Amino acid sequence: MIEWVSLGNGARPVPQPVPTRLVWAGAFGGALVLVALVNAVVGPDRPSLALTALSLLAAFLGLGARFSAAPGTAVLCWLFLNAFGVPPEGTLTWAGSRDTFWLACLLTAALVGTVLARLRHARAAYRRLGTVAGGAPEAPGDA
Repeated sequence: MIEWVSLGNGARPVPQPVPTRLVWAGAFGGALVLVALVNAVVGPDRPSLALTALSLLAAFLGLGARFSAAPGTAVLCWLFLNAFGVPPEGTLTWAGSRDTFWLACLLTAALVGTVLARLRHARAAYRRLGTVAGGAPEAPGDA
């Protein structure tokens, strides 16, 4: 008689976050490419489009990062947005409320990506615990 055995019955650890240096390298390279692409396709006079693209990049990078990587990710994306996304290109400037808003958007996006990843990992761990401990966990409406 053949008995089928699942190989994944043991406890699986929560995945380790990507090292911060790799996240920042991704932010550096990704921001460079995105800002150059937006400038080539649309032009440098559309910083809102570049901000949206960089916010999506920051959220994507946050999916695999630690919380401590979020400020650096936001600053790297902001540097490229500020230096190359608005005229005059190649010059860093500080326009108080605008740049504060941009930094807040980029930081929020990076943190949202990290929080979503943590929630996904916690939910998967909860489901694994429920199946290992004694069957599938009950759904909220199953009473």
